[in-house]
Amino acid sequence: MPSKSIFRTANLCGLARAAAVSSVVAATACAAQTAPAPPPGNLPAPPPAAAAPVGSTPSMTPPAPPHAPVSFMVQRQSPVSIGSISGKISRFVTNPEGDVDGFILADGTLVRFPPHMSSQLVALVRRDDFVRIAGSRDGTGNFNAQQITNDRTGQQLSDQPPPADVSRVPPALRGAGLVKLSVNGTVMRVTTAPRGEPDGVILKDGTTIKMPPPVAQQFTNLLRPDAVVAARGYGTRNQYGEALQATAFGTPDNITQLYNDLPN
Repeated sequence: MPSKSIFRTANLCGLARAAAVSSVVAATACAAQTAPAPPPGNLPAPPPAAAAPVGSTPSMTPPAPPHAPVSFMVQRQSPVSIGSISGKISRFVTNPEGDVDGFILADGTLVRFPPHMSSQLVALVRRDDFVRIAGSRDGTGNFNAQQITNDRTGQQLSDQPPPADVSRVPPALRGAGLVKLSVNGTVMRVTTAPRGEPDGVILKDGTTIKMPPPVAQQFTNLLRPDAVVAARGYGTRNQYGEALQATAFGTPDNITQLYNDLPN
């Protein structure tokens, strides 16, 4: 009876006929199928493939021709587009917690910087300093700074994440230092959330009024330059500016309470 290895070889070559076929016939038929075709013209024939050891399973994937071109795709990562602007600082911009998170240039450009670097920013520059800023513009025309250079001193400040070991104020205590504020004035520009939705305004005197984007959408007629608005809420007022999170918003003669569970 033929051995199991002979049957395996015969099955792989596609020549198994019956149990009575001898190992010599199976081996001869297999060799005949795998032999290379004669080369055209006078080209030398490729070397014969090495025979697989007895008992091993030969690969069923045919080898590529010796000089066949290999098809592949190279994926390149697009470089980050970094721009630069320059100008004179006309005023700082604060958030309701009192952090300086940017400034406005003399040409009206709003430059944003991370609020956790507020103390480094105000140590680097002051009002009326001429600065050079590297960064990128968002879809609303604001400029997100990655590096700020003070032309007066030559000092630079780069955006860096907060240290991992710095303790953060618990959410329940973040509003502990806020005071009740009431403001009104003319809108200079509309502010936006990270996804581009309007979330408040900056008045011409530099005051920032913030609202959650879903709430701000109720006042699209007032979220535009030169609109006269009024707001009440909680925030901070310091040497760098004034900002509040609105609990009521509207016009000076028609202000709307935004939350039912807050006192007027």
